[in-house]
Amino acid sequence: MNPGPADLRLRLHQHVLGEMAGTRPRNLLSSMRYQAEDFTEAMPFATEEDFREALLFVSDNLALVETWRTQLYQWDFEAAPTWSDTEPRTPERRAHICLRLGVDLATAKLLEANAPIPTLPKPVVIGTRFEPWYHARPIRFSRHGREGYWNNYRLLLARKQWSPEAVADLDAATDAVVERLADPTARTAYQSKGLVVGYVQSGKTANFTGVVAKAVDAGYRLVIVLSGTLNLLRAQTQRRLDMELVGRENIVRGAAEHESDYHDDPAWIGGHFLGFGDLPSVQGWFDIHRLTTRDNDYRSLQQGIYALEFEKREPALPLYDPVNLHRAAARLMVVKKNKTVLTRLVKDLGKIKTPLSEIPVLIIDDESDEASVNTTRPKPDTERTAINQSIADLLTMLPRAQYLGYTATPYANVFIDPSDTTDIFPKDFLLSLERPAGYMGATDFHDIDSAVPESERTYANSNEKAHVRDVVVADEDDTEALVRAVDMFVLAAAMKVYREERGLGDGYFTHHTMLIHESSFVADHRELLARVTDVWWNADYSGASGHVRLRDLFDSDVALVSAARADGHAVPPDFETLRPYVSPAVIRIGGDQRPIIVVNGDKALETGEADFDKRPIWKILIGGQKLSRGFTIEGLTVSYFRRRAGNMSALMQMGRWFGFRRGYRDLVRLYIGREEAGPGRKTFDLYQMFEAICQDEDAFRQELRQYATMVDGEPQVTPAQVPPLVSQHLPLLPPTSKNKMYNARLVEVRSPGRWREPTAYPTIAADLRHNVGAWLPIIDELSTVPADFAYHFPDGAASHAMTAHHAVIPADRLLEVLETVRWRAERQFAPDLEYLRSITADGDVLDWVVLCPQPNRSAAVLPLGHHTLPRWDRGRRRDPLFGAISYNWHRTIARRIADALPDSGDPLTESFRAERRGALLLHSVVEPTHLADFAPDGAIDPGKLVLTFGFVAPSTALGRDSRAVRFETTDSSTENAIVEAERDS
Repeated sequence: MNPGPADLRLRLHQHVLGEMAGTRPRNLLSSMRYQAEDFTEAMPFATEEDFREALLFVSDNLALVETWRTQLYQWDFEAAPTWSDTEPRTPERRAHICLRLGVDLATAKLLEANAPIPTLPKPVVIGTRFEPWYHARPIRFSRHGREGYWNNYRLLLARKQWSPEAVADLDAATDAVVERLADPTARTAYQSKGLVVGYVQSGKTANFTGVVAKAVDAGYRLVIVLSGTLNLLRAQTQRRLDMELVGRENIVRGAAEHESDYHDDPAWIGGHFLGFGDLPSVQGWFDIHRLTTRDNDYRSLQQGIYALEFEKREPALPLYDPVNLHRAAARLMVVKKNKTVLTRLVKDLGKIKTPLSEIPVLIIDDESDEASVNTTRPKPDTERTAINQSIADLLTMLPRAQYLGYTATPYANVFIDPSDTTDIFPKDFLLSLERPAGYMGATDFHDIDSAVPESERTYANSNEKAHVRDVVVADEDDTEALVRAVDMFVLAAAMKVYREERGLGDGYFTHHTMLIHESSFVADHRELLARVTDVWWNADYSGASGHVRLRDLFDSDVALVSAARADGHAVPPDFETLRPYVSPAVIRIGGDQRPIIVVNGDKALETGEADFDKRPIWKILIGGQKLSRGFTIEGLTVSYFRRRAGNMSALMQMGRWFGFRRGYRDLVRLYIGREEAGPGRKTFDLYQMFEAICQDEDAFRQELRQYATMVDGEPQVTPAQVPPLVSQHLPLLPPTSKNKMYNARLVEVRSPGRWREPTAYPTIAADLRHNVGAWLPIIDELSTVPADFAYHFPDGAASHAMTAHHAVIPADRLLEVLETVRWRAERQFAPDLEYLRSITADGDVLDWVVLCPQPNRSAAVLPLGHHTLPRWDRGRRRDPLFGAISYNWHRTIARRIADALPDSGDPLTESFRAERRGALLLHSVVEPTHLADFAPDGAIDPGKLVLTFGFVAPSTALGRDSRAVRFETTDSSTENAIVEAERDS
């Protein structure tokens, strides 16, 4: 069969760009004429006019446009090319490319229209080496049809008012993912495993929809999307894929429109679902068969398992052969992470006749750190957790399956043992998506690293001042903050109605919501519903008292913030102008007498349905777990948040106030618990916790970015070496839950200005004698006469005192002692020791004040070396661990010496304070079982003496970055042994 014009044109341009790839753009016309000499039949296409015509009629030249788009993006992204001094991803860079190509202005405009300039940097990828295939293949599978699922998805996003730059960014980001998967047509099966890290509510679904589109175009024929643990999230993901990827024709498959499972969906009725005009298979490409629907998860299939069988055009060839793949229909299922559902799927796959080894499979695991990770510590007689085992079964039985996890909180995934070949550790790549334009994330609610002094912060230059409001609740009857938050919700609603009338159009704000999240317990939701209901119906929004509150909130909050941050959107000059819009806003919220929706699965309590696909929702939402991960709360404007969490991942996923807030960014408010005091309660600061999470997230992404650059064609860091890059800024908030960190090892604890006191001292006499011998040179330098230290608090209300022997010891000498001390549990002190090594080597600590304090004035003493020390009589509280030996008032003085507290008001204490100086308290402890073992002179066998200590490093000893802790993953194999990435000094 002779090639047609489109094929010859494509072949010519592939040769031209092949010559330019990896170098620089060169004159296009000359290059086309030179390449056309090798096959004269392409000569008619070696003109700029023909190229321009091809760019105009994109549907007939998709492969050519894709080829050019790929090459242009490579030139766009090149960091410091020798051929241009322009900045990457700028109009100047693209203009210079077109200048070097020698094309005229009309061609340049068409190139930009078909390949808009990306605005975001390329995603950061930490990965192993891989064999390029996605862009290297001469003709992709999308070329076999006139359309292709990716191209249809790209055009749909443009119709949804995505900017050309945003579509270009998505194109580049999805390319970076797909190229790391295995070639679906390769003869040898390879199973790639990767992890894509986005931001909470930042468009991860758009990314994996694009990845699925490109993957099926390339030849993947079974796509399994694991979508959360709740029906709510599974249905939301199914609808999104059906509407934007699968399309109307694949959904109805010849049936009547009203028979669709979306017959009552406003978007279906309004024609907003993607359409192809006819079934793709009728048009020469391939269909997508859904094996799940909006309302139905995966179910056991009919006799013969027909729906999972793959047809072959050439039965003698394997399914993965291009002859078969490009005509075979793809299968798509969106499956809840549920043991019964996944077991059913595994069982059915085992029954089909198509050899499983021939099926190119893509498994997308949304929220991959939830349920998917094995939380059972591996032992010979221990089974994996159910969901993890089901995923392992799928990967085992499908040799051509690619596993791709998506999450905003990747810590549980990177702590998986890399040597467990059947698990989901991202052995091939970890890809960090860039923060998208228009996204409102955690940093938009904080002033981290702001150079503006706190006294000079305004609504314009301070995120916290603009968007965050403190919630301090004295008791459960205190509803002042809640009333103010609901008032803000009503004011924001009125502002949206006002803006709709002034340029944004009626119905622009389809949804307007408020989230109240205090607890995950149903009983608490019941009480909270009663409290919020009472607040709403007593608010008097149509009367004088309600308007007085709203006017006050408008004048003191909304007007000031919007004046600084409205970004051109309409702002009323005063409350009187806004007042007529309050009543319509209140009617939208509570006109049906049901202003509140409880989302918690309790049918007796749920007061409505939070289905944003079926109707406009202007409501207050109360919920817990169902609303804290994955599920998108549309139109979220006001959040009232007092729910605590035990780790970074859980807390970050509760941040539903992150997302895209087009047209109302200035109206977003976060009412967050800052402290809570009362009988039996501890003080907490949720805002401070989120700030620590911001620092941890930024630090992790910066580390990935630092090590993503290849050196001499080799990766600096592989995914197996990523765990040491995970940090923790708030010591009490670990990266993820303990049952997901059994494989993680704490490498370093950085504690500038904080008290640290290890407790795992040995019980073996030989080890105790060794420790006494190690400390003796330091003990011999202590003052023979104790001195009286003090700390007088600035308010004059209290003072702390300590009587102690003392000495100033060089940092390297003290480190030598600490490196030889023996422990009952070696790992307990190892992270602290790693920190002390680093700050000593870097000169962050020059010396230490060693203090040997008396427990009280009448304390007994014991001779030790050339000294006599005060004796501390203590027992091990949790054998073999001691509790804290030191006194709080002694620690106060040590912290002042390390400059972690302000001036003590005591001349002696102040005389010991110096820059880059730490403080260490040393105690000679005798346990109760040895109190009768003293010699007549008061001495005791060193094998019955425990020398304990605690320390405060200098407050300025931050280490090489600001991280509080670092982790690594234990790896049972030697091949992928964890080694910490080398750092620049």
